[in-house]
Amino acid sequence: MYPEATLLRIAAYATGLGVVYVVSLALYRLLFHPLSKYPGPLTAKLSDLYGAFYAFHTVLHERTLDDHARYGPVVRHGPNKLVFSSVRALRDIYQNNNVTKSRAYLISQRAPGVYGLFNAIDQSLHQKKRKLVGRALAPKSLQAFEPVLIQQIDIFIQQLRRHCGPDGSPVNMTSQTKYLFVDVMGHLLFKYPLNLQTEPTHRVLSYSRANFFFNVGMQLPSLVALRIWALQSLWSVISRKRYLRTLQKIILARLAQGPHVKQELLYMSAKSAIPHDDKEWVCDVQTEAVWHMLAGSDTTSTTLSALFFYLARNPRCYRRLRSEIRSAFAKDGDIRSGAALASCAYLRACLDETLRMSPAIPGTLWREEVSGPEAEARPLVVDGHVIPRGVHVGVNTYSLLHNEEYFPEPFVFRPERWLDAASGQADRQAFAPFSLGARGCLGKGVAYLGTSLVVAKTLWHFDFEESLGCEVQQGRNEDEFLIRDMFSAVHDGPYLTFSEVGRVEE
Repeated sequence: MYPEATLLRIAAYATGLGVVYVVSLALYRLLFHPLSKYPGPLTAKLSDLYGAFYAFHTVLHERTLDDHARYGPVVRHGPNKLVFSSVRALRDIYQNNNVTKSRAYLISQRAPGVYGLFNAIDQSLHQKKRKLVGRALAPKSLQAFEPVLIQQIDIFIQQLRRHCGPDGSPVNMTSQTKYLFVDVMGHLLFKYPLNLQTEPTHRVLSYSRANFFFNVGMQLPSLVALRIWALQSLWSVISRKRYLRTLQKIILARLAQGPHVKQELLYMSAKSAIPHDDKEWVCDVQTEAVWHMLAGSDTTSTTLSALFFYLARNPRCYRRLRSEIRSAFAKDGDIRSGAALASCAYLRACLDETLRMSPAIPGTLWREEVSGPEAEARPLVVDGHVIPRGVHVGVNTYSLLHNEEYFPEPFVFRPERWLDAASGQADRQAFAPFSLGARGCLGKGVAYLGTSLVVAKTLWHFDFEESLGCEVQQGRNEDEFLIRDMFSAVHDGPYLTFSEVGRVEE
């Protein structure tokens, strides 16, 4: 055994070396790092814990907006991170074949080597999976799916009708719209009736806070570099076990309907052909389905909840949209895709203004330069800045959509800014709530159709107002719908009171 004095000496040396390392690393990151010239919070320059801290408190999107206001259009948001807030950066990053998703997305893997559309860093794999999923969301496929979509929206209308009358209770639009679009995604993905709107059995699938730890982990790329898969598994056990078990139950129920089901669900598998191992295949489809389910339900629920909030808070906008809807459609059965719905310009303007003010994915979609044989010889340049290889870059959606340079009075709900292109009130080039390029949202078409139909049918059948006594937390001012950043937006309310419009249909 070593003498006590020797052990103390070893401990002192180790502590000293540790201090020297930390100080040296801090000095390097502050003074000699390739990004040392870029402005940003001191703690962000030193550690990725800056982003993780604000992600933990679900306000990273707001903090990023504040940092842009203080430091300018390009901010160092981590030792190896630059976040931008300009149209040029938006194009340079997301419409660039020499850029791929950041390694930070690998924190969402269930195990090494298991990739879905969401976290496929390899571009060829991503293109293959995107092509398969794209078939299910192509215009022709959506046209065939529309009757099912309308059927689910009609159930939504029936549920609202149950809350009408003198004894009617307030409706939490976050819950109600989430149930609706989880049901829609159940039919779209699996052709399976989940019935969240009418039964509580599968309502675990409406739980979206499972992304919380994932979003925090994304701010710490070192977790991926260290391959802390055990931690990721622990998160799954804690926050997603019931969710995954429910999905597995649905997939197995579909498989029991016959061998043709595998072919129908193949687009959600990473395999190019149907494997013989059912267990492996179910796990593969389950992994992909998690992200499709969240992407399809969380985003539309956020947009609808926020729009109902803004309409309730802005009577002038509410009356104008209500008049447009009731003038465009003579009866409920007319409310479907087509010329009449497309003519509702103010409806689309309201949706776009809601997507701007309360984006469903409010954070930064991190990217980095492609490495390996796919990499191009020329350097990555973003908004005039040459980016060193290995640096993570991105545009913060919430910050860009609240940038006064592109959207004057960014915290004012003003749908009219989208109707007059010459007014300068909205810059379409800065409007990218679905992202851009090869990684842009495939579900944009179904999202616009679904939200348009829900709003049109709701305003055709009902009048509504905010419920007294049901206060909802507000954003930076009393007229902003509060969203929390857990990668996808999380929110509550608004709580509305509905009254049915009396009319006789022909």
